[in-house]
Amino acid sequence: MRTSAVVEGYLSHLAEVRRLSAATVRAYRSDLDDLVRVLNDPPIAEIGVDDLREWQWRASQAGKSKATAARRTSTVRGMFAWAGDAGLVTVDPSQRLVSPKRGRTLPAVATQDALSEVLAAVAESATQGDAVALRDHALLELLYGSGARVSEACGLDLDDIDHERRTLRLRGKGDKERVVPFGLPAERALQAYLVRARPVLRARREAQASDDLPRSDRGRPDAARGDGGRAARSSSGGAAHGTDRDARAVFLGAKGSRLGPRAVHALVSRTVGPRLGTDVLGPHALRHSAATHLLDGGADLRAVQEILGHASLGTTQIYTHVSAERLREAYRLAHPRA
Repeated sequence: MRTSAVVEGYLSHLAEVRRLSAATVRAYRSDLDDLVRVLNDPPIAEIGVDDLREWQWRASQAGKSKATAARRTSTVRGMFAWAGDAGLVTVDPSQRLVSPKRGRTLPAVATQDALSEVLAAVAESATQGDAVALRDHALLELLYGSGARVSEACGLDLDDIDHERRTLRLRGKGDKERVVPFGLPAERALQAYLVRARPVLRARREAQASDDLPRSDRGRPDAARGDGGRAARSSSGGAAHGTDRDARAVFLGAKGSRLGPRAVHALVSRTVGPRLGTDVLGPHALRHSAATHLLDGGADLRAVQEILGHASLGTTQIYTHVSAERLREAYRLAHPRA
């Protein structure tokens, strides 16, 4: 069997059986498609360890990092292990492929004072009543207050929020659900957004859906809904379908559709980035900051693991290193014998 066919089978296994996230499957596909391209798609049983080493060497020559090389090694080992279980190969050459040690990179973390200043500035902008400003305030407060991943925040639906208990139901990697708390500032910002801003953004989407309908269907109560306007949906190219899909979304974009991760990335880069001296900063910085500040405040490591949704405690432990680095820096600056 050609390697490309094995790759497709393995990726289907990851998505449908192991239920890995779409982003993770895309990363695996990128690595394995590159393997197929470099080796010219040979039969899977003909691939040897020298072929895999050649594949990794070409990546290193192209400037790929040790972390990328380690990920590629893990990816190809996973595929060969699956192929072996399926009886497609009898020898696993990936077991002799050496995985480089990853260098530990500490995550970017903003100080509590810096984030307080950022959130205060965003809150001040929101007092003007602009719908997008109110949304941005609620979103930043929620990302920092809950430690949610950007995909989890963008995927929130209205019934995922328990305002009385101040908890969120988040869907993480592999469609795993968890319930996490969030604070009073986030609740206040959310309420302001949901009452004063979200209806405005939602109305923009409904207006756009109406504009997309044929003139004969405009004004019909069922034309822009998902229940009775089947003919309208068909003739409008699916606009109403998109409206239904976004109807439950908590965070909406400027045009009323569900907000996407790219827009959140731009928001965090624009607001939090300057506080860390960079204009390229993702929403994960707020998640990193939330975890570090929880540990600095005395939270139990396993509790932080549950909040973040980490499968391994080892992943959470990196934040103890962040705190240790801060402690070491404070010691260096303050102690006379440092």
